[in-house]
Amino acid sequence: MTPATDVTIAGAGLAGQVMALALARADGVDLTLRIVDAAPAGRQPDDIRAYAIAASARRMLAELGIWERVADRAEPCMEMRITDSRLEEIVRPVFLEIVGAARDGEPFVHFIDGRDLQAAVAAACDEAGLEVEYGFPVAEIASDTYGIGLDQGSAASSLLIGADGARSAVRRAAGIRTVGWDYDQGAIVAIVEHDVPHEGSAVQHFLPGGPFAMLPLANEGGNRSGVVWSDEIEAARRYAALPPEAFRAEVESRAGPEFGDIRIVEPPRVYPLELGLARAFVAPRIALIGDAAHRLHPLAGLGLNLGLRDIAALTEVVVDAARRGEDIGSLAVLERYQRWRRFDTVQVAAATDLINRLFSNDIGPLRGLRSVGLGLVDRMLPLKRAIIDEAAGDSGTPPRLMRGEPV
Repeated sequence: MTPATDVTIAGAGLAGQVMALALARADGVDLTLRIVDAAPAGRQPDDIRAYAIAASARRMLAELGIWERVADRAEPCMEMRITDSRLEEIVRPVFLEIVGAARDGEPFVHFIDGRDLQAAVAAACDEAGLEVEYGFPVAEIASDTYGIGLDQGSAASSLLIGADGARSAVRRAAGIRTVGWDYDQGAIVAIVEHDVPHEGSAVQHFLPGGPFAMLPLANEGGNRSGVVWSDEIEAARRYAALPPEAFRAEVESRAGPEFGDIRIVEPPRVYPLELGLARAFVAPRIALIGDAAHRLHPLAGLGLNLGLRDIAALTEVVVDAARRGEDIGSLAVLERYQRWRRFDTVQVAAATDLINRLFSNDIGPLRGLRSVGLGLVDRMLPLKRAIIDEAAGDSGTPPRLMRGEPV
């Protein structure tokens, strides 16, 4: 195959579009790009999830010209309060309070409505002249020593990037298997308004059915929040199907009295939860990013940030290889990306899985141990500093984009 383009990106969601923008804006190289997506054209942003944007991810989005389009709709957060209690307990002591800033004094996280983020990314891509070929499903791939195509006879590329989500067709076509399990939990997502302003603080209650979070969103009154509520999957579906007033009462009982009266702004949706890790992030001429490579429990809000770190690392690896005149789709080049990202991702997946299993129960001895553990962490300032660094995305060796530097 003679490559007609340097890179084909399969999937035009957030991961695919940001990946294209990162490659298009790289200095000193002129990579030709193709973006394809199985969905029909005309799809409108409709993601009501509240996304946590870590400080390092914010720097990356700023470097790519995305953040300036959405900064006024992002709520800075420098405090997170964590409790562990039963639903019927009126008073919920705060066992762990994370307060502080990232290393440079910026908020360690911002929260943003998914629709606003999607619109900002799409606008940045339009300005960069990046177009998507919609209605283009990936059924199989064909490759040889020189290039890879989405089917026999199609235009080939040097590199195919799978950004096509948890059910990635690229991953399946490449024969990359996954390891993981179903949590038998569902995440109920909604947007609410409340009488008492959130003042930029996030709250997470660990309840027996799963974590319940109130994540601050931006609006003039500071009284808008995103709800992320995990529970057993059948219970989650029952709650989401309740009449509006009954659902509102359930949310209010979990949020606690500190928010005052609550009103539902965007009705609930349910997302089944699972752990899924690709056994490999790369194959000859193929790299996986975002949900195509990993799908985690949302309790720490790390999914999008891990995907952005994938993008930053892969961009750096590919662009540096292109500058040196290397074959950007060769396994020798792509293994650098896998070594950089896979171990970090497995660590985060294991940690979130352990936390979910430890806290999503009502076992008496475990409740006592974890409450003591959270209290000890709350008193250990160096450990809390490390937690803030991890939440900000400043631990380890961040790629250049996540330091706010051009590639």
